[in-house]
Order: sequence, then structure tokens, then C-alpha cells
Amino acid sequence: MASSLKLADPSELAGKWRVTQQDDPSNVCPLELKADQNLGDGTECLAGWLGEEPIGWFPEPDGIALTGKEGSKIVFFSRQRDGLYRGTSKTGRVITLEHPLH
Repeated sequence: MASSLKLADPSELAGKWRVTQQDDPSNVCPLELKADQNLGDGTECLAGWLGEEPIGWFPEPDGIALTGKEGSKIVFFSRQRDGLYRGTSKTGRVITLEHPLH
């Protein structure tokens, strides 16, 4: 039997997150996911890793996607466990998105 994944409500994921690169975990970008699905602080830092500045975000059944100016998906973070997501940038960088409270 197939299991269905629950789509998280944006309010469940909103808040302050920490983004790190696998090849340099000491380099940390803060990132704020706002409840209105816009991004707050930290987008400039993350833009250097992604090649463009993320503007918004949305939950997917198995993770979180960040979007650019045109609304297109820049990167997808796959859910590893509660509060921990992992994605790969277009340049092949492995990036971790972690909610410090989990």
C-alpha cells in the first residue's frame, strides 16, 4: 500500500532556519521562512551558493522548495527528518536546511 505524505502548512515551517554547505559546515547562513511564504533575512548569503537570490518558498509533500524572482524553483530541500532538509544547488553543492529548535 502506498503511503501518502502530508503537505505541511506554511505556518508549521515558518521561522528562523540555519543553512550550511556540506563541504564547509562552519559557513552558516541564517534564513527566515515567513508564514506568507516570502523569505526574510539571509537571502543574500544563500544567493552566493545558489547562483541567484531566493525570494519565496513553499512546502512540498516531501520537502521545501525555494523560488526565485520569476516564481520558478531554484532548489528543493528533501526532508531527512523533522527540522532537517537537504538539497543540491545547480552547481552541485550539497546544502542543508536545519531548524535549530528540532
